[in-house]
Amino acid sequence: MTQAPARSKAALRRHDREILSLALPAFGALVAEPLFLMVDSAIIGHLGTPQLAGLAIAGALLSTAVSVFVFLAYATTAAVARRVGSGDLPAALRQGIDGIWLALLLGAGVVAVTLPAARWLVEVFGASPTAAPYATTYLRISLLGIPAMLIVLAATGVLRGLQDTRTPLYVAVGGFAVNGALNLGLVYGAGLGIAGSAWGTVIAQCGMAVAYLVVVVRGARRHGTSLRPDAAGIRASAQAGAPLLVRTLSLRAVLMIATAVAARLGDTDVAAHQIILSLWSLMAFALDAIAIAGQAIIGRYLGADDAEGARQVCRRMVQWGVVSGVVLGLLLVLARPLFVPLFTSDAAVQDTLLPALLVMALSQPVSGVVFVLDGVLMGAGDGPYLAWAMLLTLLVFAPVALLVPVLGGGLTALWWAMTLMMTVRMGTLWFRMRSGRWIVTGATR
Repeated sequence: MTQAPARSKAALRRHDREILSLALPAFGALVAEPLFLMVDSAIIGHLGTPQLAGLAIAGALLSTAVSVFVFLAYATTAAVARRVGSGDLPAALRQGIDGIWLALLLGAGVVAVTLPAARWLVEVFGASPTAAPYATTYLRISLLGIPAMLIVLAATGVLRGLQDTRTPLYVAVGGFAVNGALNLGLVYGAGLGIAGSAWGTVIAQCGMAVAYLVVVVRGARRHGTSLRPDAAGIRASAQAGAPLLVRTLSLRAVLMIATAVAARLGDTDVAAHQIILSLWSLMAFALDAIAIAGQAIIGRYLGADDAEGARQVCRRMVQWGVVSGVVLGLLLVLARPLFVPLFTSDAAVQDTLLPALLVMALSQPVSGVVFVLDGVLMGAGDGPYLAWAMLLTLLVFAPVALLVPVLGGGLTALWWAMTLMMTVRMGTLWFRMRSGRWIVTGATR
């Protein structure tokens, strides 16, 4: 009678160790990535307000372009992890190399389309006459680093699929350090101004891509895997990523609608909304680290034909998501007197922010479940369902959010709409998890 509970506790401890070993380095790498733009902002901010405004516009354009292609990491992680689970490392590396070739092709396409349109894109974003030249300069140079950035995404997916989240952490920290040093040297030492900051970031991104490629190429040679592009493999990678692209675009639409609604509520509300959204994004990094662990672990279990193991680790990760959400929500509430004044000293913004912040804090356990199940279904290669589920969520959220200013609601009402959005996401993902239809074993889905 005592052996079964003992085995159950041992299995839970094993799952916990595995989740932590993947999630903690993943969290470090996720946090390091946005620090690139923060370093650029700190350095360029001392050049002048027009330069900083130009960076803000160019940075928003670049972040949007890269976030659209985040499926390169997600789809590659799931596909590689399945083959690792099946015991076929050469095929896993082949899948990863196909993803990297796809990233290179997409990066070249983005540069070809956007580089000639850089000035137009800056104007569309409403840059002032003083900021536009700086935004255009930064954007044109930074676009040259897009192929490297997409290679980093795909190669990160390869290593995550191989159950390695430590190397991405080391590369991200190294890239951050090199970026800071180059920015200081080129902006002030060489006197290149905002162009020096852009070149420093491009060089750092290219260095990160080279570091990843060295690791992947060594693995491929060790297992006799060809490095040549394979048209069928690249098409398969694109097909696997297409549904995740739809999911990502739908999520971006939700965030854009929320910001547009906040802007209609007035300057005070949109300022408070921006602070809360920044905090929401920070919380997302912590929860996304568990989701990344889920992608890698679930893919490996399914590739090994271990459906029961996949169910068990899924249940455990949901528990992790709930607990993490509760802890993060409590931290937000308890620490708000400490961090709110860091964002703004405007009493009106603070008064508007606090009730909406409490709503966001209450929703963190829901967010924890959403992020975990998102990662589980990505790891299972269930992209088409994720796409339809996010489209449904967008269709529910959009009219509710757009009614907020019409009905006289304020920022707190908007964040209740955001909580509704996350609850709908949780419902759709929970339904899929309970149905068991995501469980498809084998080296490929």
